[in-house]
Amino acid sequence: MSRPSLPPRELRPYLDELVHRTRAVCGPHLVSVLAVGSLALGDYRHGRSDVDVTVVVDRSLPRRALPELAEALAHPALTCPAAGLELVVYPADFAARPSGEAGYLLDLNTGPSLPERAGYDPREAPAFWYVLDRSLAHQAGLPLFGRPVRDVLAAPERPTVLAALRASVREHTEGEGHVADNRVLNGCRCVVYCRTGHWFAKRRAAEVIAASEEAFRPLVTDALRSFDRPRESALTLPGAAVRGFLAWVAARVDETIEAEGRRTG
Repeated sequence: MSRPSLPPRELRPYLDELVHRTRAVCGPHLVSVLAVGSLALGDYRHGRSDVDVTVVVDRSLPRRALPELAEALAHPALTCPAAGLELVVYPADFAARPSGEAGYLLDLNTGPSLPERAGYDPREAPAFWYVLDRSLAHQAGLPLFGRPVRDVLAAPERPTVLAALRASVREHTEGEGHVADNRVLNGCRCVVYCRTGHWFAKRRAAEVIAASEEAFRPLVTDALRSFDRPRESALTLPGAAVRGFLAWVAARVDETIEAEGRRTG
């Protein structure tokens, strides 16, 4: 599965400045800056996708540096050209071991389409998002500065990832604020991960599901069409169909968890 060696051209000046500001704040305590998410998987869509970044720092970084970093990177102090920036800072000793915890020092959401948030307590957020992000980052993280991803970021263990997948499907089924097409495409990616043990870009995972699951092909095709549009003009997908699809996804994840338990039990 190929992935880009460089970020998209329209993001390079922004990412260069993000790294410059992160180095200025963190100094010698900075270990790595990694592009993750859609950037790492080669599925970034300008006007729709967020910029996802993982930063790894030495535990000795002064705590006062974290709000300084959040302030330096916040939109519009640093204008985000994407839908938003989702940046997570981990201490190096935590990042180097498999974990099912959130474990972050800073969780920053900022940008034109994201609610502003700077969190410093990992107990405030559901851990499953961070487990999934680190799993994907370990597979495909794109280094922007410092040591390569496999040197600094451990992959969570497969049972931990599967439990996090189940929690993410529940959130996309019951939670608020999720764009309908993203609910469907994330569901596709969950199923493909269960089948293969690898993370696929959302579009590629959706193509796999559309090809193999005839009953869901129209819904997945509509979700792909919607995903090509800005968030503000996403298509309305039938709620009952989306819920039915996510129930099917949840069943596939549960089957995989049970099979994994039998294999290791």
